[in-house]
Amino acid sequence: MQPYTTFQETALLVLRLIVAAIFLDAGYAKWSFWSTAPEGVPAGMVSLLKFLSIVEPLGGVALGVGFLTRWAAAGLAIIMVGAIFIMQFTMQVGFSTPQGPGWEFPLIILGSCIALMAFGAGSWSVDAIEEGVRTFFVGRILDLRENTRYHRVIHSPAHHAL
Repeated sequence: MQPYTTFQETALLVLRLIVAAIFLDAGYAKWSFWSTAPEGVPAGMVSLLKFLSIVEPLGGVALGVGFLTRWAAAGLAIIMVGAIFIMQFTMQVGFSTPQGPGWEFPLIILGSCIALMAFGAGSWSVDAIEEGVRTFFVGRILDLRENTRYHRVIHSPAHHAL
């Protein structure tokens, strides 16, 4: 696989930051459910919203810095599938409605998460730094193993007998 161009790296960074900002805001908006639950909202939904008030910002931060990007994007994609399902089948909201937003926005965010799952964080991320460190150390370990194997062959009694 060839490396990304500067434009592609920039696009991945911008995509990560936009999706991160959306999930940070969405999680922050749900913090009010910790103090008082609105009337008519089932207890199970309040518990789900409290859970989302924690995991959405965590996923947003992970995407923002590019840490475990594919996993964070996968988790956030699952949340978006749930949001679309609830809007479509529970709330009976269409794709686009004259009264307000439909589930087109969660679908766009789902597509963004899928793109991040497919292409990763790019070079400007913690994932890329971690990959570079891992590659460096794995390379050194393999070099050591190869040198040890070479050393055993050259200095073995069978080699000297030749």
